[in-house]
Amino acid sequence: MTVAEPLSPVLDADRQDVVLSVRDLHVSARSEDGLVPLVQGLSFDLNRGEVLAIAGESGSGKSITSLACMGLLPQPAVRITQGSIRLGEIELTSLPESQMRALRGARIAMIFQEPMTALNPVMSIGRQLIEAIRAHDPVSVSDARARALEAVRAVRLSQPEKRLEQFPHELSGGMRQRVMIAMAIALRPDVLIADEPTTALDVTVQREVLDLLRDLQRDLSTSVILITHDMGVVAEMADRVIVMRKGSTVESAATVELFENPREDYTRELLAAVPRIGGAEARAPLKKHEPLVRIEDVSVRFPVRQGVLGRIKAQVHAVEHVSLEIIRGETLSLVGESGCGKSTIAKALVGLVPYSGNIEVNGNSLVRLDAAGRKALRRDLQIVFQDPMAALDARMTVGELIREPLAIHNIGTIEEQRARVYQLLERVDLSPAYYNRYPHQFSGGQRQRICIARALALKPQLIVCDESVAALDVSIQARILDLLRDLQKEVGVTYLFISHDMAVVENISDRVAVMYLGQIVEMGTREQVFGDPRHSYTKRLLAAVPVPDPRSPRAGLPRLTGEVPSPVWPLGSRPARQALVDVGAGHLVAPESG
Repeated sequence: MTVAEPLSPVLDADRQDVVLSVRDLHVSARSEDGLVPLVQGLSFDLNRGEVLAIAGESGSGKSITSLACMGLLPQPAVRITQGSIRLGEIELTSLPESQMRALRGARIAMIFQEPMTALNPVMSIGRQLIEAIRAHDPVSVSDARARALEAVRAVRLSQPEKRLEQFPHELSGGMRQRVMIAMAIALRPDVLIADEPTTALDVTVQREVLDLLRDLQRDLSTSVILITHDMGVVAEMADRVIVMRKGSTVESAATVELFENPREDYTRELLAAVPRIGGAEARAPLKKHEPLVRIEDVSVRFPVRQGVLGRIKAQVHAVEHVSLEIIRGETLSLVGESGCGKSTIAKALVGLVPYSGNIEVNGNSLVRLDAAGRKALRRDLQIVFQDPMAALDARMTVGELIREPLAIHNIGTIEEQRARVYQLLERVDLSPAYYNRYPHQFSGGQRQRICIARALALKPQLIVCDESVAALDVSIQARILDLLRDLQKEVGVTYLFISHDMAVVENISDRVAVMYLGQIVEMGTREQVFGDPRHSYTKRLLAAVPVPDPRSPRAGLPRLTGEVPSPVWPLGSRPARQALVDVGAGHLVAPESG
């Protein structure tokens, strides 16, 4: 292996403070045609106590870089072909696995993007933490447990003693991510790599995790490599930024300099694609139309069974007495944290969960429809899910997937159906030549376009977008949102847009309904909810949104603490019903106690 000269004046600023040094790193994957480069000529230094962000779209090589630093590349399929990675004075690229294993956790640790796949589902949290500590430090079980408890307290998990006894599936996504952080900091490593640590989290939980990482980095003087595609997170967290594209460095600079004076076109495109609160274009007010959808006093509750006989002891009040209307041609957004009930409303609307109350589409009550009526309804009502790979049958070609709804409803001949599929592929900016390809041959953004094309096949009146852009890179997300807006202008489709990303919601919505613990606490036009939020929970959501401006400090904003209360209530009891009050011009707000 060879070591390259420094590529940037940022490198070698002060060698005494450098804890991790990467030089001319090349990583390649084996294929039938030979080696395919994944990372090409990457060089950087990580200084003590610094937060270095590596940003870029999916496939840019940022996560491969983190795995290379951790010695976790899936060899021999993927391997380092050239370059140097030094942790202090230790060259990691030539280190035997037995010695590398001793360094992981103790000197260099990693927080993975998906904690549920990184945690052992059959081991308690405490046992996993204790095992990790004792693997690097031969202390007694009681001492290891005390240190595990200290780590859990450090990440501000409530009831830390109880958490040690629980299993991963008993914790929320945000709590599991905190456990991952606790495991990573338990041995106080010199370097902490956080690989998309907040991508799948609600905006409020994301804010708490970012605050936590910032505190730990300050208190422990840990150096952090932050892997992300979220430029708002970069602006709030990083001291320096490396922008990557297709395995190579596009630009490297101090964070303020990069945001205020990006030199490369790709960096400017990445920053321009970031949705910002207050940056939405003005939208013409909607003409008065009859509602396409009426949801009246709808509740959805799930039983909680306990004991050998499985008797119902409690109920999950997922949705509680929700009423709203969706006007033809508008985009109504439902926002809130995970578990607030927004996706459950969507499932009730499309007939996937039982409910009490009344739902009407086009003036027809869903509970009164016969089999033929329900089949006809499915032509008017389609849904686009968050994970396109899970929504698409991997055994069917793209053409078959998009044509299937037409075949089910006997619309046109096979030739006409095929012609319609070609039109739909072109409409979502995909080539008709992709007809015979399979879902795994496409990127995440392309697969989501396929799902949208499939949803459009029957020319529906309403499309439910359930976190349909949550896991996408900001540039791909922007293209999908543009596509949804264009389709609305051209064919008049109505959207129920479900999201926890407030910046995205502001950019696409006509009206917004904010949900908390199964109930709507605020509802109004986009301008009312974002420009004049009245409910404290709405203000909390807005305060949590990362600001893509490194000169916009968080010091003046309220610190988010505490966990969302449980929606589980003992049998026979229920949450207090929230009656919305009109505070002016149709801006509805639930009154708050105190």
